[in-house]
Amino acid sequence: MAAMSARPFFPALSRGLRGRCPACGRGSLFWRYLKVSPHCPACDHDLARYPADDGPAYFTILIVGHLIIAPLLLFPIIWQASPLVVLPATLIPLAGLTLALLPRVKGGFIGVMYALGVKDSDAALHTADVAD
Repeated sequence: MAAMSARPFFPALSRGLRGRCPACGRGSLFWRYLKVSPHCPACDHDLARYPADDGPAYFTILIVGHLIIAPLLLFPIIWQASPLVVLPATLIPLAGLTLALLPRVKGGFIGVMYALGVKDSDAALHTADVAD
């Protein structure tokens, strides 16, 4: 296994959370809502090589569940009010927070992958090792 290069963890995480290139912090990480740019427009760093498959979605669900769903279970009005009122009052903020957090969590996830030096080729090598 190759030695990890020394990359600053917290600056890369912070840059990713802001939707910026984890290498330089100047270029945009995304070219669309969740589409990662192939290369950083500022430093030409290869951004497409960091695997962010399902991890960001799982972390987003975990965060939103703890921020909205868990506190709602403590309020008796949720159990006593009409479902015609409760469903829109909970689903609209749930959807809004999920859509707002998902690109930030994905950016942070890519920032962590950058800091740890994990690339998509590493996953392919691991899969080949398991298959042997």
